[in-house]
Amino acid sequence: MARRLVVQSQSDLDIQAAAVWYEDQQSGLGARFLNELDQAFLRIVDNPRQFPRVEDEVHRALLRHFPYGVYFHVEEGSINVLAVLHLHRLPEMWKSRN
Repeated sequence: MARRLVVQSQSDLDIQAAAVWYEDQQSGLGARFLNELDQAFLRIVDNPRQFPRVEDEVHRALLRHFPYGVYFHVEEGSINVLAVLHLHRLPEMWKSRN
């Protein structure tokens, strides 16, 4: 069953802030971050339950080359992205968005 990926507005702000920060560090790095995030989103949509639960019904997918986690929960028709957060800076912030 194909589910729709829903990125909450606060998660979108997380993503844009990270991409801008990486782009400021090195030209093209922001685009690499976004590309890797898109790949993570595809893996999540393909098989969301492959990712471990971090609490209750919230799962976390890790990016492969960036220290970020995608926190999401699965519903019948959708996958809701609660947060995209740096793993070393306030990684528990997603709890306030659940």
